[in-house]
Amino acid sequence: MDWMDFNNDGEVDSTEMFLGEEMLCSSREEHEALFGDAGDFDDDGSDEEDDELEMAGLDRDELELMDEDERCEVLEDAGLDPDDFDF
Repeated sequence: MDWMDFNNDGEVDSTEMFLGEEMLCSSREEHEALFGDAGDFDDDGSDEEDDELEMAGLDRDELELMDEDERCEVLEDAGLDPDDFDF
């Protein structure tokens, strides 16, 4: 059995191959060479943003699901400037 056969159907299809290869990437450069983008290695400053959100008791995933007005209101209520965050 192939470890990339995620749905256990006995065949590794193109989606499983893509996901398996992406899981094996160990650097930004390697990901860019294989897929043409930085993937999860993209350094957009979100780690710093995530730390600030966490300190305010907010969750990035929940904020991303909100509409823009609601998100701005929640950030302002937490004492944060909505313009400082990239969603």
